[in-house]
Amino acid sequence: MKRALVIGASGGIGSAVAQELSGRGFDVTGVSRSGDGLDVTDAASVRRVLGGLQGPFDVVFVAVGTLAAGGAPEKALDAVAVSQALDVYAVNAVGPALILAEVERLLPRGRASYVGVLSARVGSIGDNRIGGWYSYRASKAALNQIVHGAAIEIGRKRKEAAIVALHPGTVETPFTAGYPGHKKVDAATAARNLCNVLLGLTPEQTGGFYDYSGAEVPW
Repeated sequence: MKRALVIGASGGIGSAVAQELSGRGFDVTGVSRSGDGLDVTDAASVRRVLGGLQGPFDVVFVAVGTLAAGGAPEKALDAVAVSQALDVYAVNAVGPALILAEVERLLPRGRASYVGVLSARVGSIGDNRIGGWYSYRASKAALNQIVHGAAIEIGRKRKEAAIVALHPGTVETPFTAGYPGHKKVDAATAARNLCNVLLGLTPEQTGGFYDYSGAEVPW
């Protein structure tokens, strides 16, 4: 049986992805802050939790993130607060970097593997037409660079791996509850779309940024 690892499995999207992969026949392992004490901003915590896992995993899905670290997304530059901005960056960019540092040893050699990291279209610099949300946008743009670099580094030893950033669309979770004007999909639909895209990738697409339909998102 193929195996999958979902990091952030207690969240709305993470739990839905875990269920979707299980329904597709994967033996799913899920880790999270609430279930395992995983603090993605703490390197020792990441090493403890992920270091205790035995691979290989055919699929790794990283579903960690924060919108505003308990605050609200900034609408203007004068609303940017240092502590909040750094907290958002720590969770959305540094955390996945620490995770990806542990992922290589968990991937198989000599066969296909897939790593999806939850990003967001608002992290696209080329697609930014309305501004605002400075910390969140910047953290996701940084995440995209980290994923791209990780794909290059990990790909040197895992040539069959496809490692990408994924935009899920706006999903009905507590994360988006305060934004009723956005068209949303339920978490199960988002998970199905994301898994369709991820499992349909080829190694030649590694390092890319794709949305829930499989379309490439500009950097």
